[in-house]
Amino acid sequence: MSDALLHDALAGLTAIPKTLPGKYLWDETGSDLFDQICHSADYYPTAQETALLPRAAAEVARTVEPGVTVVEFGSGASRKIRTLLDALPEPAAYVAIDISGAYLEAAIRRLAPDYPGIAMVPVCADYSKPVALPVQAGPGGILGFYPGTSIGNFDPTEAGLFLERARATLGPSLFLVGADGTTDPERLHRAYGAADGLMAAFHRNILIRLNRECGADFDCDNFRHEIRLLSDPFRVEAHLVATQPGTYRLGGQTIEVAASESIRTDTSHKYTAEAFQALARAAGWQPRALWQAEGGSFNLHLLQAEA
Repeated sequence: MSDALLHDALAGLTAIPKTLPGKYLWDETGSDLFDQICHSADYYPTAQETALLPRAAAEVARTVEPGVTVVEFGSGASRKIRTLLDALPEPAAYVAIDISGAYLEAAIRRLAPDYPGIAMVPVCADYSKPVALPVQAGPGGILGFYPGTSIGNFDPTEAGLFLERARATLGPSLFLVGADGTTDPERLHRAYGAADGLMAAFHRNILIRLNRECGADFDCDNFRHEIRLLSDPFRVEAHLVATQPGTYRLGGQTIEVAASESIRTDTSHKYTAEAFQALARAAGWQPRALWQAEGGSFNLHLLQAEA
């Protein structure tokens, strides 16, 4: 991972404007911080999804056959999957895909004792690239699961490509996907700019990771966390903004950062139900069901791909 991290970080930090790929936020520390963010009072998507998921899971359970294999993209702490596994009729296996190997293994160790009849299959992989499943579909077929707001980390073109890759990974299947459609500036500023102060630590952790894994020497305290709301397409961008000019070393190269210069570390696009369903159809998925919170501020979509 360090070679890929170094390569991608150098490409982003020597570009104009500077960026760092958001997927590298998710080491073990970052995953743990985000799990805390999900339980903060400011971060609304988790509460909305938690309210919707039991109803969606019950309806999905009536749709699938016993022996289904569940495949979760970006499994993280594997908390939400419990609601789905508890509702499904005799699931055969749970395949958890996540980029942070240590966090993934720990999550599976916590989950497995509570589900002794379900095969637990951790897959450490970058799901923004093609992923091949290491197991065959169970007798009940495959159900994909992509909860939260992670689809928003992709712009519309990238989201369409992800949905195409997911269809190739899952084959003929159902796919339960979360998508955030919130556009209220005040709510977004609280969720992405505050979140009990955890968001700032979450984003600065990528510099800490570069120091630890790639021998960089970033002064992490020189960077403040800032979010920006932008349109066309509507999105929230996270930035680390230098308070003072700095000169840093990374991979044998010099990285100059001017005062007030920013490094974009992540983007969260907001997709209305209609916009997401259009992307899904273009990628070969057919919408089957929709569950909505507060008039569409957060949505759970059930998609289907035929053979």
